[in-house]
Formats: sequence, structure tokens, C-alpha cells
Amino acid sequence: MQKENHGQLDNKQLLSIIERIEKMNEEAAGIAADIKEIYNEAKSAGYDPKYIRQMIRLRKMDPDELDETDELTKMYRNALGL
Repeated sequence: MQKENHGQLDNKQLLSIIERIEKMNEEAAGIAADIKEIYNEAKSAGYDPKYIRQMIRLRKMDPDELDETDELTKMYRNALGL
């Protein structure tokens, strides 16, 4: 947000903010590459990355949400004869 300084920008502060965001974006790209490498390693070991991603999503859920997801999945599968 702009301070009340009649349209004046703090150039140093703005540059600092932009540089910090750029640095974090670089770090995020590096982390994403590392994660991709781990998924490739898992695949090479015979694991299916699709299901690893699913397990990671499930582990993020709180227990009640996980139980509800399991119950609804079972109910929908039964309704569809799966």
C-alpha cells in the first residue's frame, strides 16, 4: 500500500520488496525441481507418483475431514457400482 506521501514512492523499499520476491521465486523453483526429482526416484523404485500425491493430500487433512472423504468416496463408488 502506498504511504500518504503525495504519490512519492520509496524506491529503496520497493526495490527491496521486489528483490525479496524474486529470491523467493528462485528458491521455490529450486524446491519444485527437487520435488520432481523425488517423484522420479519414487517412480524408478516402482511407486506410482499419482498415488503418492494423493497420499500427501490425504495426510494434510484433519482426521474428521479424512473420515468424511473416505465415507463419501465409498458411498459414490457403491452408487456407481465400482
